[in-house]
Amino acid sequence: MCGIVAYIGHREVYPILIKGLQRLEYRGYDSAGIAILNGDLKVFKKAGKVSDLNDFAKGKDTGGTVGMGHTRWATHGEPNDRNAHPHYSQSGKFAVIHNGIIENYSSIKAELIKRGHTFNSDTDTEVLIHLIEDIHDNAGVTLDEAVRLALGEVIGAYAIVVLSKDNPRELICARKGSPIVLGVGKDKQEYFVASDATPIIEYTNNVIYLNDGEMAYIKDGQLTVKTIENQVKTPYIHELEMKLEQLEKGGYDHFMLKEIYEQPRSIWDSMRGRIDAKKGFLRLGGIAEYENKFINAKRIVIIGCGTSWHAGLVAEYLIEDLARIPVEVEYASEFRYRNPVIYEDDIVIPISQSGETADTLAAIELAKSKGATIFGVCNVVGSSIPRATHAGAYTHAGPEIGVASTKAFTAQVTVLTLMAMQIARHRGTITDSRYHQLLNELEAIPAKVEIALKTNDICKELAAKFKDAKNFLYLGRGYGFPVALEGALKLKEISYIHAEGYPAAEMKHGPIALIDEEMPVVVIANKNETYEKVVSNIQEVKARKGKIIAIVTEGDTTVKGMADYCIEVPEADDILIPLLSVVPLQLLSYHIAVMRGCNVDQPRNLAKSVTVE
Repeated sequence: MCGIVAYIGHREVYPILIKGLQRLEYRGYDSAGIAILNGDLKVFKKAGKVSDLNDFAKGKDTGGTVGMGHTRWATHGEPNDRNAHPHYSQSGKFAVIHNGIIENYSSIKAELIKRGHTFNSDTDTEVLIHLIEDIHDNAGVTLDEAVRLALGEVIGAYAIVVLSKDNPRELICARKGSPIVLGVGKDKQEYFVASDATPIIEYTNNVIYLNDGEMAYIKDGQLTVKTIENQVKTPYIHELEMKLEQLEKGGYDHFMLKEIYEQPRSIWDSMRGRIDAKKGFLRLGGIAEYENKFINAKRIVIIGCGTSWHAGLVAEYLIEDLARIPVEVEYASEFRYRNPVIYEDDIVIPISQSGETADTLAAIELAKSKGATIFGVCNVVGSSIPRATHAGAYTHAGPEIGVASTKAFTAQVTVLTLMAMQIARHRGTITDSRYHQLLNELEAIPAKVEIALKTNDICKELAAKFKDAKNFLYLGRGYGFPVALEGALKLKEISYIHAEGYPAAEMKHGPIALIDEEMPVVVIANKNETYEKVVSNIQEVKARKGKIIAIVTEGDTTVKGMADYCIEVPEADDILIPLLSVVPLQLLSYHIAVMRGCNVDQPRNLAKSVTVE
């Protein structure tokens, strides 16, 4: 959740920190702060936006070449100035920023209070820096050793950066359960630290990803990486493929709108090099590596959160339909706590845009401990989930800055479609004609998404009509059901309108009681084998004076004659409907949120990457 950025080198640090925090705003936060070393250890922090912090720091001495910054998403203690990070130690000679939760902070705090410590905030983070100082002073050890020993005493998740007033050329960071990436300057005499690569890419494309249980110690331009158990490690430097222009809005009003319009490209990038319809070629390297596992699999378990869970539900339909393997789709947060039955011949597919989702990572470790094969689907190269899995496939959606996932969803569904087809091909459960038909249809999808984006104007018109609605209902059958769920999620997370997605047939088992002339009902009504059933559901809604907004196949006449409003998307095979029908739902949600004056890219209470439980 929270954002971390830090720098040690020869540049003026304040502009790096402020710009870095602005790049991390998409992660979600409620306060921000910085600490700068310049003879003294100066902390500036403020509840609110990074712009509020910047205004607060104007006119103050922010000179220096070593510092750290933080955007906080409140866990312990309400969002206010004193709970914002960084936090000082008891003496004020050390400071820390922290992403995560220290679960046993209460008992540690009680013990430190007995030793004479006083606290200025309600946070677990302040307890950690007091503990570090207590160990440093009483054990007579170096600061990096005090950090290491303190982390051995805490229970929970953390990504931390520590600075010391007495050691102005020293910076220490560590991680467990929350991401840390180190940027290595061109001359290796400067280093950047961040939660992800977005604040770093402007300065370097050479990065080191810290693994769980590792800490980095930078002093006088020298980097040492070791484990919390004090084992020295040799870090591997990765080269980032991300480009700075990918992090800019590119003329769009919001990142979300930009990312909606990037979907033809991101879908194609997720297929590029993996399929060739003319040659009948389809290959995901990770699947090929574990071919026998997939051929003989008796069950596949898919885990994810939010939008990734919806993509997993599409994959359940795809894999069972094409490859004839039973599939279960689990919320990662529930899976990890309910003692699930996992067999050694199970394949577990975690799906995550960020690759850092805490619940998904915990679920992976649980499944691995049971002997299952883990095949990840992720967007961020080098993130924790790809490194925790046996194999996998990247989605190649590019950076997604808007908190509400759009292009990540369609990229995930694209890769999952390729997976289902490749597994089906290996298992012999798909005919040659069907296989080649789907390859051709897949190659045509980016162009069809371009056409679907032309529904923007009608979506904007509908947004003006329904922006003041209190509730929305989304209905779909078959492949349209996960799309209904995703459409409802997009609306509620950015516009704050209550919305629910349902299988259309389930409407009669409760939700139909809600329908009246004030209730907009969005129906996924593309031409497929369930079309006639959906038509019946629409008639049921109309009989109760509900307002129907239908997503239909281009040229449809039946639903057009019944619905109050229709949005047409190109015709496609049933299994590819989610890639097209979701687009107008994204646009509708976007325009409603904008018209309601909502912060589209940074919805309240939400974070892009949920790295705490």
